[in-house]
Amino acid sequence: MSKAKIGAIVVSVVLVFYFVLMGQRAWILVREPAMIPKIMGIALFVLPVIGAWTLIVELVFGARTEKLARILGEEGGLPVDDLPRTPGGKIIREAADEEFVKYQAEAEAAPDDWRSWFRLSCAYDASGDRKRARATMRKSISLFREGQKQGA
Repeated sequence: MSKAKIGAIVVSVVLVFYFVLMGQRAWILVREPAMIPKIMGIALFVLPVIGAWTLIVELVFGARTEKLARILGEEGGLPVDDLPRTPGGKIIREAADEEFVKYQAEAEAAPDDWRSWFRLSCAYDASGDRKRARATMRKSISLFREGQKQGA
């Protein structure tokens, strides 16, 4: 099991503990006769629900990304991680930007192929653009799921 997966499990357990604790506090406040504690109690119920929803969405995203990476790895289609790095281990951005062009052209040439979008997502991530990397990975996941529905 990877460090990232262990970290995600630890954070998830801590968040679930927090949600339970906040739920108990919210219940205590909601049962108070005054209006202000009731409102605070309702807010304490809502915030953990939003947190739980966010946690679930992120865990599902991670699981789906891992599934696609496993499939692409079995096919031999994962991008090779041979970019030059700084002594601290960070990818040199200029080299990542040069590689990015290749993966962007691949995605433009095959816009319905989830594999090309997955590789483009990795290129965005290597270039330091996490927001676009996540959006592109969502596109890859969506294309994969559409392909599964059409194949079924």
